Amino acid sequence: MKSLRIGCVKYLNARPLIRGWPDDVEFDHPSALCQRLAKGELDVALVSSFEFLRNPIYRIVDDVSISSDGPVYSVVVAHRGKISDIEEIELDPASQTAVNLLRCLLAEKVLRPRLIRNIDLQSVRPAVLQPAAGAPVQPIAMFPKARRACLLIGDQAIRFRQQYAEEFSFWDLGEQWKKLTRLPFVYALWLIRPEVGDPKQLADRLRTLCDENLANLNKLIAEVAAGDALSRRSGKKQADEPGHPKLDQQFLFRYYRENLRFSFGEKEKRGLRTFANLCAKHALLPKRDFELSLV
Repeated sequence: MKSLRIGCVKYLNARPLIRGWPDDVEFDHPSALCQRLAKGELDVALVSSFEFLRNPIYRIVDDVSISSDGPVYSVVVAHRGKISDIEEIELDPASQTAVNLLRCLLAEKVLRPRLIRNIDLQSVRPAVLQPAAGAPVQPIAMFPKARRACLLIGDQAIRFRQQYAEEFSFWDLGEQWKKLTRLPFVYALWLIRPEVGDPKQLADRLRTLCDENLANLNKLIAEVAAGDALSRRSGKKQADEPGHPKLDQQFLFRYYRENLRFSFGEKEKRGLRTFANLCAKHALLPKRDFELSLV
C-alpha cells in the first residue's frame, strides 16, 4: 500500500487506536483534522463523528470508534451551582461533535444558556492549558461571571478536572447522553476519503492495530504513564506523541477501561443514528436518510 496521509486527534483517548502505527501521523485538534480531511489534504483521519453526519461521503472503518457508554470524564461542562442556573457557556471550538452534542442535550432538557462561540481558549485560560511553573491560576479568573460555564474536551478537560476537582462541578456529556437515550455515544471514527484505493486493506490494518493495543492495554498504560513522568522531568514532550496532563496508571486504567469504549458495534451505530436524528430535530443538520458506508 502506498504511503497515505493519515491524521489523528491529539488526545489521550486516541492512543489505543494509533499507538504503534508504523508510518507518519499528523496529530491535531478534531476541528482542524475535519477541515483537512474535507479538503482532501488527508486520506484518512480519526475525527469527530459529526464530520461524517455533516458530509457522509466517507467510508467508516467498522468495529472501531472512540465512544462512551456512560460518563466519559473528558467531555464536560465545568460550572458552579446548578446547571439549570447557568446563563452562558463558553464553547471549546476544537470539536464539532462535543459542541453539537451539548446543543442537543440542552435543547432536550429545555435549558437555554447563551453559547459563546469561537472563543480563544489559549487566551482565556493560558495557565490551565499551558501552565507556567510557579504560576497557579485562580479558577474564578477564568469564570468572571458567577453563572458562566465552559465546555472542555479531551486532555484539557482532564487537566482542568484534576486541578480543580474541589472547586467546580462537572456536567459530563457522556453521562447525560446515556440518561437521555440509554445508548452509547460515538465521539470519533476513522473516516476514509472516497478516492482512497483498497479501503478494506487500510481498515484491516487499523482494526488490527486497535485489537493489538487493547490486548496489551496494561503495557500501553504503563508506557503512557512513564512517558508522562519522563516528559515532566525533562520539560519536553515526546516528539511523536500528543501532549497530555499529569497522569498516573490508576487514572489511566479507569479512563481506558471504564470511561471509554473502542468498539463500533450495533449499539454504537444506534447511538450515532440517534445523534443524527436529534441534530436534525434541532436544526443542526438537514433531515435526510444516510447509510453507514462501512469497510
